[in-house]
Amino acid sequence: MDKIYINNLEFIAYHGVSQEEKSLGQKFLVSLEIFTETRRAGKSDKIEDTLNYSQIASDVEQNFTKKSLNLIEACAEDIAEFLLCKYQNINEIKIIIKKPSAPLKMHFDSVAVEVTRKRYEVYLSLGSNMGNREEKILSAIEEINKIGNTNVIKTSQIIEYEPFGFIEQAKFLNCVVKVSTLLIPQEFLKNILEIEKNLGRNRKNSKKWGPRIIDIDILLYGKEIVEDDNLSIPHLWMEKRAFVLEPLCEIAPNVIHPLLKKSIFRLNCELNGGYDDIKL
Repeated sequence: MDKIYINNLEFIAYHGVSQEEKSLGQKFLVSLEIFTETRRAGKSDKIEDTLNYSQIASDVEQNFTKKSLNLIEACAEDIAEFLLCKYQNINEIKIIIKKPSAPLKMHFDSVAVEVTRKRYEVYLSLGSNMGNREEKILSAIEEINKIGNTNVIKTSQIIEYEPFGFIEQAKFLNCVVKVSTLLIPQEFLKNILEIEKNLGRNRKNSKKWGPRIIDIDILLYGKEIVEDDNLSIPHLWMEKRAFVLEPLCEIAPNVIHPLLKKSIFRLNCELNGGYDDIKL
C-alpha cells in the first residue's frame, strides 16, 4: 500500500487536563501517515486522482483546534475517525501527536502518542426461523446500518435453508451482508449482541443450533484473526455451512479466507462437490 506523509503540522490548541492548559493553550505537532492508492495519480499527474494534502491539513487544523480535550490520545482518535469518515480512499491512517510543553517537572523533548486506525470490511451472516423471519432479518440489517461509523455496503439474497445441526425445527431464512466499519471486532460484537437482544433474542436461553428469532454472526473481519473467549474470526466451520458460503459467494466470491488461504468461490465449490469438477 502506498503512503502519503504530512509531518509536524504545528498548532496552538487548548488540550490538557489542567485548567492552565485549557485556558492558556500550547503548541502541538501533528503528523500523519496515510495509507492509500497513489498509482492512478502517478499515471495521470492530476490532483483530482489523489488526496489533496493541503485540504487534509486544513481539515486536521479545524478538527484539532475547534475543541478542548483532556488527552492527546482522545485528540488522535478524533482526527483518525474524522479523516477515515470523510475520505473513503484513505484505507488506514497513523496519527502522531507531540506535546512539547507537557507539564513535566524535568527536562524532556516532548510527550507523544501514536495511533493507527483503519477501515474494516466485515461480512456477517444473518438468520431467523421464528416469527416473521424476513422482517427480523431486514430489521437487523437496518439496525446494523445505524451502528456508529458503520455502513451496510451489500446484501445477498435472502434464501431458505434447512436447519443445521439440530434438524427438528423450522427452516431458516439466511443472508450475508457486507459492512464497512471503523470499529474493532470486540466493539462491533458488542453492538450486534445488543441488536439481537433488542429484536427479542435471549442468548442465555438459546439452545445450541436451536431456533433463533435472529442470529447475527461475524464471518470475516478484513484479514483479522481473532481467538477470544467470546469471539472467533474467521467464524468456526463457516466453510462447512451452505447457508453461509452460498450467500457469501454471491457477494464476495474472490475474498480469501485468511486461515484456509482459499477464495470463497473455491470453498463453495468444494462444499458442493469439488472444485476440480467445476467448469469455468
